[in-house]
Amino acid sequence: VQLVESGGGVVLPGGSLRLSCAASGFSFINWYISWVRQAPGKGLEWISDIENTGAATYADSVKDRFILSRDNANSKAFLQMNNLKPEDTARYYCVRGGYNTFLTGNYIRGQGTQVTVSS
Repeated sequence: VQLVESGGGVVLPGGSLRLSCAASGFSFINWYISWVRQAPGKGLEWISDIENTGAATYADSVKDRFILSRDNANSKAFLQMNNLKPEDTARYYCVRGGYNTFLTGNYIRGQGTQVTVSS
């Protein structure tokens, strides 16, 4: 099982980034996919998950700014991040499983991609 994130970078406040998660080694369509993030000095924060139909849920901190989508045919998930704020600065991780899986603390995640929002 492998999850590989990409697409991070440095962006100005109000800017946008699109993160990608490439999955392999398991039946992608059978799993929820989540994104979580970890800001410097803080714990992991769940921000969104998506089921195989494409229905997504979001944490209040990113709702109406971030959009999670998935491409089941290519085992990929995408996090479109708009109107980025300095408080969005964090390392972003793709997780196999949804919010309930995240709560268990027992899940597989990738190595992460760094997002820095700064002027």
